[in-house]
Amino acid sequence: MNRATLVIMAAGIGSRFGGGIKQLEPVGPNGEIIMDYSIADAMEAGFDKVVFVIRKDLEKDFKEVIGNRIEKVVNVAYAYQEREDIPKQYRERFAERTKPWGTGQAILCCKDVVKEPFLVINADDYYGKEAYAEAFGYLTAEKEQSEKQKLCMVGFVLKNTLSENGGVTRGICKVDEQGMLTDIVETHQIEMVPEGAAVRTEEGMQPIDIESPVSMNMWGLTPEFFHILEEGFEEFLSQIPESDLKAEYLLPTIIGELLKEQKVEVKVLKSHDKWFGVTYKEDKEAVVEAIRSLVANGYIRKNYSGKY
Repeated sequence: MNRATLVIMAAGIGSRFGGGIKQLEPVGPNGEIIMDYSIADAMEAGFDKVVFVIRKDLEKDFKEVIGNRIEKVVNVAYAYQEREDIPKQYRERFAERTKPWGTGQAILCCKDVVKEPFLVINADDYYGKEAYAEAFGYLTAEKEQSEKQKLCMVGFVLKNTLSENGGVTRGICKVDEQGMLTDIVETHQIEMVPEGAAVRTEEGMQPIDIESPVSMNMWGLTPEFFHILEEGFEEFLSQIPESDLKAEYLLPTIIGELLKEQKVEVKVLKSHDKWFGVTYKEDKEAVVEAIRSLVANGYIRKNYSGKY
């Protein structure tokens, strides 16, 4: 039987959200959180296991809000992302750091609980049903043997992923005619402007194509990828100055470098569904309205919360 796991990255502190635990904010008519809808869509597509990547200090709240419910309907495992979970020789060097090390470390934390092809998502993003169906189909399909690891990414259009309430970070992609990813650049502070979109830099606002394909951290990976991540993380840590307490080991940057080294190939899958998410507290109202509209149109059920 074809199997695939859903890995949900939920360890982020949510600093831009204003101090609350944004991943646990209710947005649905019955108190559902975004993860309720993501898990239901993934299960409908065929995923049969969910791994939550969280911080230990969030565990009690997390299980009360969603974990205990989800365990009743699907196989659940937990992985814990902590800032001190790094090779021993670097712990003293970065003892003053206060937050975990980014999405690359988050996925590396799963190596002991994920043994199947897996799809990575952000906890506070809603991707739509089509994205999960496309990803499950790719992850469970037979593939030709190759020296390169075969990965996938679900791509979205930049204009559909911006926030009216501030700058966002997106992986800006280049895709060839065969639908393969050729480059990805993690780009910070992308803002909506009257002309479309622009990147806020020290030199001012730099225009960016609003139709650009972007990564929303929806990656299809294999267990073999953990080895690459582990080696890369140690190299990453060895190159960071002791004074840099905010550097992050990020999936888009990692995969961009692997593409240049020709160690991976990444199929870009397209979703026509509109993405939405909560980056800022002010985004929540728009997400609630979007959920209400999807329920009214019959796209998602009224009683998603724990009733899959």
